[in-house]
This record gives sequence, C-alpha cells and structure tokens, in this order.
Amino acid sequence: MTTATAAAAVTDERTGRRAWTRAEVIALFGRPFMDLVFEAASAHRRHFEPNTIQASTLMNIKTGACSEDCGYCSQSARYDTGLQREKLMSAEEVLQAARAAKENGATRFCMGAAWRSPRERDMPVILEMVSGVKSLGLETCMTLGMLDGEQARVLREAGLDYYNHNLDTSPEFYGQVITTRTYQDRLDTLGHVRDAGMKVCCGGIIGMGESRADRAGLLVELANLPQPPESVPINRLVPVPGTPLAETAPLDAFEFVRTVAVARILMPRSYVRLSAGRETMSEEMQALCFLAGANSIFYGEKLLTCPNREADTDAQLFERLGLRLEANDCHAHYGDEDHSH
Repeated sequence: MTTATAAAAVTDERTGRRAWTRAEVIALFGRPFMDLVFEAASAHRRHFEPNTIQASTLMNIKTGACSEDCGYCSQSARYDTGLQREKLMSAEEVLQAARAAKENGATRFCMGAAWRSPRERDMPVILEMVSGVKSLGLETCMTLGMLDGEQARVLREAGLDYYNHNLDTSPEFYGQVITTRTYQDRLDTLGHVRDAGMKVCCGGIIGMGESRADRAGLLVELANLPQPPESVPINRLVPVPGTPLAETAPLDAFEFVRTVAVARILMPRSYVRLSAGRETMSEEMQALCFLAGANSIFYGEKLLTCPNREADTDAQLFERLGLRLEANDCHAHYGDEDHSH
C-alpha cells in the first residue's frame, strides 16, 4: 500500500480493524491504471497462490415469479421477460447436477431460488439439498433471498457453508434499482448469516448506470462489514429485455477491471469472483481481471437465467494463461503476515 493510501486510513473503534473511507477508495479508483493493477496483483500474491482459480457452479433451483422489483432481474414477476416460471426442484434433481459439477472441476455448488425469502413449507427440501450436496464433498452455497435468524441456523446445521446475499450497489444508488426491500434488510440478513456461523458471499453488479463514486461506495460497504465477505462476486450487468435496465449502455472494460482491482486491495483475503456477464468479456479482459486479483469464477453454461461461457472455452483460456483450477482439498491462502486488515 502506498504511503498516501495508508495515511488516509482510519480505525474502526468497534473491531480495531482498519476501516476504509469513501474518499480513500475514490482516490484508489483514480490511480493510473497500471499502478492500480500492480498494487492489486501484489496484494493477491501475498494472500493467494496467484495462478489458481476457484470454480463454482450455480444452479437455479426455483425459477421466476419473484415478488421483488430488482431492475436488472429476469425473474421478477413485475417484468415481462419471457421467462417461464418453474417450481422448486426435487433434491435428487439437484444432487444429479451437483455430481456432474464436481466431475467438471467445481469445488463449490451454489443453489439459487427466486424468492423474497424462503417459505417454511419449502425448508425440508432445501435442507435435504444442502446435506446431500455436502455429502458429495463439495462446498455448499445458497441464495434464497432474505433470512431470519432461525432459518440461518437450520441451514448451517444442515451443512451450508456459504450464503449469498448481494448488496448490489451503493446505499445512495440502491433506490434507483430496487424499492421492495431496503439496504438495511440486506445487511440484517448478512448479520443473521454471520451469527449462525456461515461464511458470507456478497458483492454487487457493476454497470447499472451508477457512478464511480457508487462503485466505491459499494466496495466500502463490503470491506467495512464487521468481517469482510469470504467471497465477493463482481457481476457485470447483463441487460435483460423487458427489465428497466435493458437499455443500459455497457460499462467501459477498463473501469470494470479497476473495480476488480480495488475490491482485491480492500479485501485481500477474500475470493473475488468474476460472475454474471463474463460471456460478454473478451479473453484479454478476463486476463486483466485475473491479473488484478480475480481468483474465482462460475463454471458452466448458465448462471441462473443468464448465459455463461462454456467450460471447454474456459479450460482453453486457462491453459493459455497457465492457470489451473483449485482442487477440492486446496487451501489457497498462504503467507505469514497479519491478514486482519
């Protein structure tokens, strides 16, 4: 970290951990591109094996008819996107997909349902999915909308390792994208997940029309949580016809790479994942993201309802770049320094 960056730091009195200021992070975004990527790559190498990528598979276990109004989402019942509603899958259907994902190199299996929050009548099947996927030797992750404390507790007892609940954007821009749940609702769910002893997967969507200050604001919120997320998905908006954000202009590729780099600097021990939108990225753009500290991807042809790059295409790119997938039993963190900051 540069002297100027360190000088701007403040300490969170609650945790003793260094907290980031909005002005500090905006200044990071404004650094010369090469300097920023170099600093991010250096932070990455201090905490991870630099040529290893963690692969997850994401499966939609219940599609469409969501009551929320998230302006980017094809699964909202409020928008006509042509998506066919599908009921909650059976546990055996999900386990078949999990076995195939493991055979293709995934180490984490993520399951997503289009809900505001899970209903009690669906919890037995959900818990069966979690315990079954866990028994295959895969890390388990779910995204089911908002959770209360009891739901978080039983999911953890069933073997859920990660819970995904994104903040999406900055608090200031959030109301322009979503009105049916508040930013605090999202923070409350993250608190329940932490209290239950699960790891947090939490990130946002870049390119929804937000400003650079909003991108900085999102990353500040994530980094300054009582404990930063272990997994930080950085999604590139996939404009879906029929949604309010369908006509949003694409974000500059270098600005997206800057966002990945700043996420790596702020959260050096977290997995930073290239998530939705990767199918629109050139191989050169992806390589810059990996250089800037991205070390996790979704593997497979579909992310919930959005297309994704085919596994064979990824394998060819990784071979050309000298990257390899993290093994099931791999612990990628390394180094002896204090990782609390």
